Amino acid sequence: MTTESDPSYPAHWEADVVLRDGGTARIRPITTADAGRLVSFYEQVSDESKYYRFFAPYPRLSDRDVHRFTHHDYVDRVGLAATIGGEFIGTVRYDRIGSDGRPATGPADEAEVAFLVQDAHQGRGVASALLEHIGAVARERGIRRFAAEVLPANNKMIKVFTDAGYQQKRSFEDGSVHLTLDLEPTAESLAVQRAREQRAEARSVQRLLAPGSVAVIGVSRSGSGVGAATLRNLRDSGFHGHLYAVNEARAPGIEGDLLDGVRAYRALGDIGAPVDLAVIAVPADRVPQAVADCGEHGVQGLVVLSAGYGESGPRGLARQRELVRQVRSYGMRLIGPNAFGVINAAPEIELNASLAPAPLPKRGRIGLFTQSGAIGIALLSGLLRRGEGLSSFVSAGNRADVSGNDILQYWYDDEATDVALLYLETLGNPRKFTRLARRTAAVKPVVVAKGGRHTPAGHVVPGTRLPEATVSALLRQAGVIRVDTVTELVDVGLLLASQPLPAGPRVAILGNSESLGVLTYDACLTQGLRPLPPLDLTTAAAPADFRTALAAALASDDCDAVVVTAIPWVSERALADDLAEALREAVAAVPGKPVAVVHVELGELVEALSAARVTAPGADRPVAATPAAAAPPPAPARTPATAPAPAAAAPAGPRPGRAPDRIPSYPAAERAVKALAEAVRYGQWRRSAAEPGQVPEYEDADESGAAGQLARLLAGVPDGEVLTLSDADARELLGRYGIRVHAILPAPSADAAARAAEVLGYPVALKTTAPHLRHRADLGGVRLDLTTEAELRRSYEELTEALGKPAELLPVVQAMVPRGVDTVVRCVIDPAAGAVLSFGLAGVASELLGDTAHRLVPATDRDVAGLIRSIRTAPLLFGWRGSDPVDTPALEELLLRVSRLVDDHPEVVGVALEPVVVATDGLSVLSATVRLAHAPARGDLGPRTLPSY
Repeated sequence: MTTESDPSYPAHWEADVVLRDGGTARIRPITTADAGRLVSFYEQVSDESKYYRFFAPYPRLSDRDVHRFTHHDYVDRVGLAATIGGEFIGTVRYDRIGSDGRPATGPADEAEVAFLVQDAHQGRGVASALLEHIGAVARERGIRRFAAEVLPANNKMIKVFTDAGYQQKRSFEDGSVHLTLDLEPTAESLAVQRAREQRAEARSVQRLLAPGSVAVIGVSRSGSGVGAATLRNLRDSGFHGHLYAVNEARAPGIEGDLLDGVRAYRALGDIGAPVDLAVIAVPADRVPQAVADCGEHGVQGLVVLSAGYGESGPRGLARQRELVRQVRSYGMRLIGPNAFGVINAAPEIELNASLAPAPLPKRGRIGLFTQSGAIGIALLSGLLRRGEGLSSFVSAGNRADVSGNDILQYWYDDEATDVALLYLETLGNPRKFTRLARRTAAVKPVVVAKGGRHTPAGHVVPGTRLPEATVSALLRQAGVIRVDTVTELVDVGLLLASQPLPAGPRVAILGNSESLGVLTYDACLTQGLRPLPPLDLTTAAAPADFRTALAAALASDDCDAVVVTAIPWVSERALADDLAEALREAVAAVPGKPVAVVHVELGELVEALSAARVTAPGADRPVAATPAAAAPPPAPARTPATAPAPAAAAPAGPRPGRAPDRIPSYPAAERAVKALAEAVRYGQWRRSAAEPGQVPEYEDADESGAAGQLARLLAGVPDGEVLTLSDADARELLGRYGIRVHAILPAPSADAAARAAEVLGYPVALKTTAPHLRHRADLGGVRLDLTTEAELRRSYEELTEALGKPAELLPVVQAMVPRGVDTVVRCVIDPAAGAVLSFGLAGVASELLGDTAHRLVPATDRDVAGLIRSIRTAPLLFGWRGSDPVDTPALEELLLRVSRLVDDHPEVVGVALEPVVVATDGLSVLSATVRLAHAPARGDLGPRTLPSY
């Protein structure tokens, strides 16, 4: 709705949102061009709703009303509309008021707010979404409180306000309820917002995966092409809903004409019954018309298989953006374009709307998401070949709308999914992904294989420029299991889906090959596990010997997991079946610990182990007697009674002590141990996640003083520019948060150096601050422990003779501090990930070897404790080879104070403390660089929105 004639129009307030029922709406400012839409909207509102809005019968809007409600200055008077298909379904407005309750302009920080939602759309969460967005607009315009007058009988609107989580006051005056809301975000309001986001986005995915009816648009009569292939998969999967084919070229025929055994129509509108999901497989230039037909027909979601979008270059990317805008304008969600499809193996759904060459997978406990169709095929084949099933599968292609974030929202409370596997090439919103992944990982494992580490420019799915080390650290902080390959993704998924979590790193090893046991032992040490000496059962061992040994190992208090190794007998298939049965009996007799099997050329054992399952009644997919295409004419119901609703609470995920339904097997010891090690590390994280730590308060932190200083320093700095503070300003700002930086005095001459040393007191250090010599002690640019003026002058002369003139070296003098370990503390704002706190040792360790650890801000006490212990050179802090351990509590406090400073003041976009010398008692910050900019938008604290296109 942006127009060149209205430059004041705030286009950045436009947003797409997911509503409570999973549909979408667009929220945007109301303009003068909306008079007709407003009148039409008001005519569709019931008399009761109009009465609640205006406190009196108000059958129609006057011309004056229409003018007032469509003309805004976007500062003191603002109106927003929620739209679907371009038409209003809800409105909200605020008018700034003064202390006397009358309209005001200028500095007044209170506004009166009022809503109106079309009756047909009430109960969808429209008013809640509008409140979030109008609240964000108000804060941007300097408004801190909303006032609202509501009739006591208007319970729905009162509930919208009271459930928002804001601090509020409530009173009864002159026959109405007077509400005042403080718009400052609180922990409660943020929790309410994120809970609503989760329910809405999960529901939007559930509508895609559990449709009551599916239409495939673009099915050729010849049976070739992706449309026909998808239709056959849907038909053969035994889909329980109603299935239709749409073929524009179909010749008119008798009612009930069939195409591949499925009822076929020339157009979607000819079906005459609701369609929940449409699979579009027409050329890209015909997709817009197909989308329009779906929108007009009330379709809830789309899977677009068609190519020719972002993957084909700039023109395709523009076409893709327009596709997303069109889809959302009708309130639909989109998987694709260039998608591979979706699968839901639930026995009451049995949906295979994909191009997968294999039949519908068996029902399993793994959910799978991929951005690549080719990788999706590989993962599906790998899981099925090893006897594993799926709960659901989504291959999102260009990921223009529905993404891995949406799928995580769905899996979080999906009782059918115990393990979430994701193949990602980019992280479109790392901050949101890590937030969702952390919450999900607390109840079920999230395993990620990330490709595209060196993605070429112009890749179809936009990503971030975060360094890979930072990405890995943030995922690890969120509890995500990060693996390097698709093979590892399957290996880890198999173990987590069928085995309980290990309680610790102790591993028992047993088998009929001494050499294979040794290889397994070495692999455990490589992965940081604690293996017990391998038990060699010898090549003469029978299945009963394996059963006895495994039962004894599982019953032992000395181990947390068992790896069984097996090499072939000179025998037949029967022994493989017997061994599988023996292992299963031992696990069933002593449950509670994970077991993995390493086999060498024992394909029969793999098959027997995967078949040895304890299956709950009804868990296996029944074979359909007749295809869904032969069903009777469709019923008019929109949602099938069998479609599962999202669960009210999150499942427990893999539970220690649960009897596994099968035992995973691996062709190499390294692969089995790697999977087990990931399970051990995840188990450790999950236990620690139960106590996430605290963000401490510091009574000596001067938050208001820092805010005032920042405002003064940034006065006159243009938006988008970064200001690097002087040493004095940096020391003052950091000092307000209890971070003391040792003074540095310039020494442009030997006499100046001597005067500086008198001020600071001997002993002192003399060093250069020239950028090309900074931290280059190897070049002689630093002279330490100078105890007299004579030593200082001699060092000054040697320094300038060796490296250049003082004007080039920029020498400084600094007081000596107690010796210790030199470290580096940094915190920077990444546009995508937010504030990231980093730590490492100074010098070669972090600069050359990249030995730096990262955590998201705000960091908790547990976060920073793990941060300093996660670098490879951490032993140097804890008394390596007899050295004295340093004061790590002081270091942790420094990290927490830096984190708190940046979290409290988003204007601080960069802090670098280098070096920080950590001694046995206390620490010293010798140099600090602080960069400021006008506060960037904090997307995770703003209203719910879908990624914009």
